[in-house]
Amino acid sequence: MANIMRMPEVLANATEAIISKWLVEEGASFEIGQAIAEAETEKALVEIPAEANGILGRKLVKEGVSISVGAPIAVVLAFGETAADIEKLLSSENIALASTTPISTANGVAVPTSAPEPVSTSRVFSSPLARLMAKEKGINPHSLHGTGPGGRIVKRDVEAFLNSTGGNKPVAAPVSAPIGESSYLAIPHTPMRRAIARRLTESKSSVPHFYLSAPCKADDLLSMRKKINEWSERKISVTDLILKTVAAAFSDAPDANVIWTTEELRKFSDVDISVAVATENGLVTPVVRAVNQMNLNQLSAVTEDLIARARIGRLKQIEIEGGTFSVTNLGMYGTDEFLAILNPPQSAILSVGAAKQKPVVLNGSISIATVINFTLSVDHRAIDGALAAEWLAAFVKRFENPMWLVV
Repeated sequence: MANIMRMPEVLANATEAIISKWLVEEGASFEIGQAIAEAETEKALVEIPAEANGILGRKLVKEGVSISVGAPIAVVLAFGETAADIEKLLSSENIALASTTPISTANGVAVPTSAPEPVSTSRVFSSPLARLMAKEKGINPHSLHGTGPGGRIVKRDVEAFLNSTGGNKPVAAPVSAPIGESSYLAIPHTPMRRAIARRLTESKSSVPHFYLSAPCKADDLLSMRKKINEWSERKISVTDLILKTVAAAFSDAPDANVIWTTEELRKFSDVDISVAVATENGLVTPVVRAVNQMNLNQLSAVTEDLIARARIGRLKQIEIEGGTFSVTNLGMYGTDEFLAILNPPQSAILSVGAAKQKPVVLNGSISIATVINFTLSVDHRAIDGALAAEWLAAFVKRFENPMWLVV
């Protein structure tokens, strides 16, 4: 029996998503569990699986279109049903069509086909922000040259096009203001920016934060990294070493590996660490799972892959869910130290500052050392001050004395 397929309601608690790519064409058959389409949510790329065997009778949403969760996206047919069943169902459901392309038929009966007419014959790959900017300014996506990964159109490509046309179509037009007030640019919020604002507002207003800071001498760890990279099959980054040290500190203070819920305190055996990654559209936090069980080469491969895909918006939903701890690094911008907001429902996040040479006192005399400032933000409901201090002391000891990595 023909039925309506709707946008799933399990997309990172999002209220809307974008069909970024149809993986099954109209008229083609599929099996239960097979991915029908890819949807772009606020922070991840999510596959939409089939709930039963069938044939994709008609797409109701074009690629690149944002749609509310729960809204119709396609008509699914059973084998032997006809195009007339599609029209009958759409009429009964009072659903407007986004595609009028009929499926292939044999004697009026729907059959699978490998090459049906698609909704759009020329797919233009672009980021959500680039699509929004182009749409608002009436720019045909086909006139843009993509410089992102795989030729994807990104924000800078739209801006370059506008600049090349003499600025006749500004990205955001100045808004008139009363005398005495400055003009401004109205830049619409992206779904990701709204999600970030919502989650961080919730965290800062509902979670009792407290903070602990510690400067760490990094010379021995940086020296060990250099020696490791002379022999390692992969280049080990400072981030890899920090993640490994974080995981090891939880073996010294296991009671800190917890999160707070309204009903219970959940204590974890593995250390799953979210790594904050700045992308064109906002902050994304892919999760590196079971860091405590990986060696440095394994950790490096997983981290590099997650960060690379985060930057081009190719993470899957499962890769941003969970995590027991977060690490965020602004050291590459020269920031000495900062206080991070917790990533709910996690109970702690470690902020990493820049590595800078500073005077330090060693054995009663002043010398120069490379120092990194670390700040731990903590949920006081789950972790008390003494326990947080115990964990941070364990982290500092291991960070400044990295020989534990080789024993």
